[in-house]
Amino acid sequence: MKICVVGATGLVGTKMLEVLAERNFPLSELIPVASEKSIGKEISFRGKNYPVVSYQDAIAARPAIALFSAGGATSLALAPLFAEAGIRVIDNSSAWRMAADKKLVVPEVNGDVLTADDYIIANPNCSTIQLVMVLKPLHEKYKIKRVVVSTYQSVTGTGVKAVNQLMNERNQVEGEKIYPYPIDMNIIPQIDVFTDNGYTKEEMKMTNETKKIMQDDSILLTATCVRLPVMGGHSESLNIEFEHDFDLEEVKTLLQDAAGVTLTDDPSKQQYPMPLHAHDKDDVFVGRLRRDETQPNTLNCFIVSDNLRKGAATNAVQIAELLLTKHFI
Repeated sequence: MKICVVGATGLVGTKMLEVLAERNFPLSELIPVASEKSIGKEISFRGKNYPVVSYQDAIAARPAIALFSAGGATSLALAPLFAEAGIRVIDNSSAWRMAADKKLVVPEVNGDVLTADDYIIANPNCSTIQLVMVLKPLHEKYKIKRVVVSTYQSVTGTGVKAVNQLMNERNQVEGEKIYPYPIDMNIIPQIDVFTDNGYTKEEMKMTNETKKIMQDDSILLTATCVRLPVMGGHSESLNIEFEHDFDLEEVKTLLQDAAGVTLTDDPSKQQYPMPLHAHDKDDVFVGRLRRDETQPNTLNCFIVSDNLRKGAATNAVQIAELLLTKHFI
């Protein structure tokens, strides 16, 4: 079982390697791919060193699965080449997410959509993954009409250059700036570029991807996405309007029983989800559950997840595990 990781030296690529090792994924050989300047460098995995190779050499090695985390342009150019060689691609970029003929998968939510014919599989946006993990069990029970979501997203979602900018500013060191404004001691209400409707691409990703994953275009979702000087995870405040009324204790039970979700909700003990607690964990944490007192059938809650793990690397590896479970590999 050969596994290729494209973008193996980046933040998410490195995390993919960690998750593959932690979950004892049954691979016999690792094939790391990175930019040309990294070719020949070695990556340590499970006590063995593997040289970084070109994408041509990776395709020639015929791995069973290629985990991609190298940006949309790279995915658009290279994923079809891997797929044509019979290699199943799990892509972490936005390149294929909304393509009508490509599956957008969160295994706990819609893993059943995968078929033996799927050779390029899209990993959703990090903020969308944690959102649908919470929405799915509630939608099945009460049917969601509308969601208003505000995100509080970690600098790690932008990449290592953003982490460096934050730490440089915190330590008063001059360095490259990836954001248009300081991020330390500040928040920036823009993630990705603005679109013609005034929303950013990140906000529209959440709207469109949620409908595709949940397989329900009737769900209305509006988002405001904000970057914070935080490392460890993305947070989201949700206001969810249902068609049917709900019992708050039943909501807690549904979420507690949902795979990959941890209920952290005890205001009397000041227990609620925070990035501090989600860091390096795979679950989505949900709390601050309460009725919206301004309108019927509406729930407020707060969710947090490590965006590099469940929001990216872990979800990709779980898709790979699902391919094995379904005997597509």
